Amino acid sequence: MKKITKEDISQEIFDLYDDYAHNKIERRQFIEKLSVFAVGTLTLPSLLSFITPDYVNSMTIQPDDPRISSDYITYNSPKGGGKIKGLLSKPGKTHKKLPGVIVVHENRGLNPYIEDVGRRTAIEGFISLAPDALTPLGGYPGNDDEGREMQKKRDRYKMLEDFIAAYYYLKTHPDCNGHIGVVGFCFGGWIANLMAVKIPTLNAAVPFYGGQPTAEEATQIKTPLLLQYAGLDTRVNEGWPAFEAILNKNKVPNVAYIYPNVNHGFHNNTTPRYDEKAATLAWTRTIDFFKEKLK
Repeated sequence: MKKITKEDISQEIFDLYDDYAHNKIERRQFIEKLSVFAVGTLTLPSLLSFITPDYVNSMTIQPDDPRISSDYITYNSPKGGGKIKGLLSKPGKTHKKLPGVIVVHENRGLNPYIEDVGRRTAIEGFISLAPDALTPLGGYPGNDDEGREMQKKRDRYKMLEDFIAAYYYLKTHPDCNGHIGVVGFCFGGWIANLMAVKIPTLNAAVPFYGGQPTAEEATQIKTPLLLQYAGLDTRVNEGWPAFEAILNKNKVPNVAYIYPNVNHGFHNNTTPRYDEKAATLAWTRTIDFFKEKLK
């Protein structure tokens, strides 16, 4: 059987997956609509296999990589979910205090992709904390479908409190220099924006294709922002011009990049929405931004 490539997949399939991944349609509807595209060698099982995450073969930094130290911790989130589990990662051989980065997951909990991003961040010389907002419900269940269903059961502002608590945990960590940034993806991008609203001392925020705060919330931001948007992601991008106008009016440092012809989720290397060129450039810009702002 011919192996499916990204070029075999129409944009309609990517848009359909986006609707499913963001809870606009149920799995049954997703399967029914996806079956329309199952023609010839593009069978429904092969389409499903291709478009769903491949965590096993996509990991870039192994958990036992000797360059880093990476392990799970638990911290207190009294205004959120109580006790929250997170993956704490840092360079393995350093004797100085490090800048910190909170890594915020998508709408499905702390899956292997986000854990990998946490380790990638540590490789670059930061101490990172990637919390799991599903902790009060038992934690990431091992697959994204169940993770999305679980995350829908939590109030997003309670989850925001969990990530704010992560900021304060990391800020006072003995290995951290107290300078903290946040990077988040999708739901995590919205969290990154809202952390900039809620935490005046946050040093840097990098939302990847994240929903924007309200106009009233946006006026409270002081934190420098680096915003990463996907060119084909009209759903999220439509909110950027109004957000940009408020940031500029209030003289908040901000730089936005819109990567042409890539889909929402382009940084996630576990699905075919991944675009290596755009993801590499966006990540390089993210790390450079943190190195500048978290000194």
